Amino acid sequence: MEYSKLVAVTGLPGLFELISSRGDGAVVRSLDENKTQFISSRVHNFSHLESIEVYTERENVNLVDVFNAMEKNGGSLPDSKDGDAVKKYFEKVYPEMDFERVYSSDMKKMVKWFDSLKKHNVEIKLSELPEETEEAVEEVKEEAVAEEKPKKKRVTKKKSE
Repeated sequence: MEYSKLVAVTGLPGLFELISSRGDGAVVRSLDENKTQFISSRVHNFSHLESIEVYTERENVNLVDVFNAMEKNGGSLPDSKDGDAVKKYFEKVYPEMDFERVYSSDMKKMVKWFDSLKKHNVEIKLSELPEETEEAVEEVKEEAVAEEKPKKKRVTKKKSE
């Protein structure tokens, strides 16, 4: 299972693997229950884990950065029902987090999600985009310049009879 295919669904607990999407919703599989179901986009919103950012004192960071800090420094996870213990945990693990804008419920979700990802051996990393080399960029520029130059008109001579 890939981290890039995981979504959170509003109103539903846990994480889901996105199997396929349609205009009116998506087919997802629950990580915890391993149950596949259709979820309507009219009732629920979907958030890819890769697109979720967390408020910090400086710039927002991707959820992956917080999960990586939890993996490195966290030790044992706090009880997700104890809001004070969760806040103390994040003060230790990720002190740059803006605790005025990140709600206790969000921190509890992060603990639950991290625990679920670890239980299912999901590698926590952003999907990599293919890097463009300078040569490829130069080729595109050269092609664009070549297209801008007007083409010479061909002059054909008529044969005299």
